[in-house]
Amino acid sequence: MSRVGKQPIKIPSGVTVKLNGTILEVNGPKGIMKRDTLGRVSVAQQGSEVVVSASTGENSAAYWGLYRTLLSNMVQGVSAGFSKSLEIQGTGYRANMAGKVLNLTVGFSHPVNIDPPAGITFEVDKAGKVSISGVDKELVGQMAAKVRSVRPAEPYQGKGIRYSGEVIATKVGKSAGKK
Repeated sequence: MSRVGKQPIKIPSGVTVKLNGTILEVNGPKGIMKRDTLGRVSVAQQGSEVVVSASTGENSAAYWGLYRTLLSNMVQGVSAGFSKSLEIQGTGYRANMAGKVLNLTVGFSHPVNIDPPAGITFEVDKAGKVSISGVDKELVGQMAAKVRSVRPAEPYQGKGIRYSGEVIATKVGKSAGKK
């Protein structure tokens, strides 16, 4: 029995949850999210809570906790949203916005432009921090990983793009051989 799947999900005011066939739809002030449950779980609303239970089918118990967490993330996303912050460190390394496109200058011979997918917004402040926000937790994390992968922080001087609060293990550089 799933410990995560048993927990009910509290629905904040202004958020509605509907199950149309196998499509789960969550509406809220920040947007609408849909996900196909593939008939692996059943969803029931009891007052201001939603309870997810495993369907009778092959491997449905294995998906019970997963779909409960996915539904919880959908509810949180349409009510409050998700955000990830990245820091850019290095001499001459910077980020700026050109419309909705994120423009990164991180030591290449050319600037790197990243277009946001639908539902994702980039924000850049003066201190070299990039904030990625949206309603879909999975998509926000993917975009943060994509931006970081342009120039990950290197272990010798720490130059590059890192998550806020990420600690980079630094290495000692080469030392001349002693005779």
